[in-house]
Amino acid sequence: MLLLQQPVQGELVTNDPGTTAPADERLSPLDAVHRAAGASFTDFAGWQMPVRYSSDLAEHHAVRTSSGIFDLSHMGEIVLIGPQAAAALDFALAGKLSAIEIGQAKYSLLLAEDGGIIDDLVVYRTGEDRYMVVANASNAAVVADELRARAEGFDVFVSDESDDVALVALQGPDARAVLLETPGFGVEGPGNDEDDFDARIAALKYYRSFPATFEGQPVLIARTGYTGEDGFELYVAPERATRLWEALVETGGPRVVPCGLASRDTLRLEAGMPLYGHELGRDILPVQAGLGRVVALAKEGDFVGRAAIEQGPAADAPVLVGLAAEGRRAPRADYEVYDGDAADAARVGIVTSGALSPTLGHPVAMAFVSPALAEAGTSLFVDVRGTRIPAAVVALPFYKRAS
Repeated sequence: MLLLQQPVQGELVTNDPGTTAPADERLSPLDAVHRAAGASFTDFAGWQMPVRYSSDLAEHHAVRTSSGIFDLSHMGEIVLIGPQAAAALDFALAGKLSAIEIGQAKYSLLLAEDGGIIDDLVVYRTGEDRYMVVANASNAAVVADELRARAEGFDVFVSDESDDVALVALQGPDARAVLLETPGFGVEGPGNDEDDFDARIAALKYYRSFPATFEGQPVLIARTGYTGEDGFELYVAPERATRLWEALVETGGPRVVPCGLASRDTLRLEAGMPLYGHELGRDILPVQAGLGRVVALAKEGDFVGRAAIEQGPAADAPVLVGLAAEGRRAPRADYEVYDGDAADAARVGIVTSGALSPTLGHPVAMAFVSPALAEAGTSLFVDVRGTRIPAAVVALPFYKRAS
């Protein structure tokens, strides 16, 4: 999934560190923490969010080598409660959410009737008849409205709880150790001691979650992530977010680096994770973006967008590929892709995201290209400010952590 909805690759307009946010912008409950740390901010889906604290490269490398901490409180959280919550989600979304267990999470898609992608989501089953849908910030209100409309006729209550939830993500190879070392965590329920918490963390698998406590207050701990590294997401009441953030940073010391949205974008790009508004959108069918597996055509009954998905895209509809190039000149979003470097070469695609990979040391990009040119090893050219740069089609992801 992802979590960004707009480019952060040298295209953002940022405010000076520590300046006061515009009056009409929404602020994270961690806003004062970010300003005290000297963060630079950007307008992001109506929110003032930190784009960087020190340097994009330093923050990126911290997540790959130790750990980084992110504020994702701008995300949307929509809760469905009721005996037919699972059935409502099976109809509303592309996946089979009724099949996941309590404590399990699933990546899914909210489709339009024509099969286009309205948003990509993570859905948590937090109780027998309770689910939490996490939506991208720019789409949160749309997702909430769509879920309410699609839940009509089902015995379920849909509530947008975005304003009541803050989200902190700790990502990187040291994330687990830092979480275990941070005092104040316990498990929800009788006992509520640190030994039980340590055991639950040790047993927590990827795309799973469990209810815990931090200093006696509820926190939902999940193991999903959007950086290509192991890590955890901590959902907490807004008034507890500052104390949680400060405890993790204090415990981790130099192992925990505050990170902004710019490094998060290059991290997810290296991991080949799609970004709504770039690789995903209303004019893109899941199969074009390599997400055909996310659509559960085998599930019983109808779901919104099913007929269009079964019909599929046109035979010549572009498909998403990875591109790798040499040198230091990186393709960026909206750069054009050609089948040669001659003046009369045919335009065959468009870059959706691109950067000079901090981890790999060479340019990488994702692009939609003609399906006839999507095979790995195919040689293409990207127009980088008037110069055709050779690039090869490669399999995604560009980077995968050692297991």
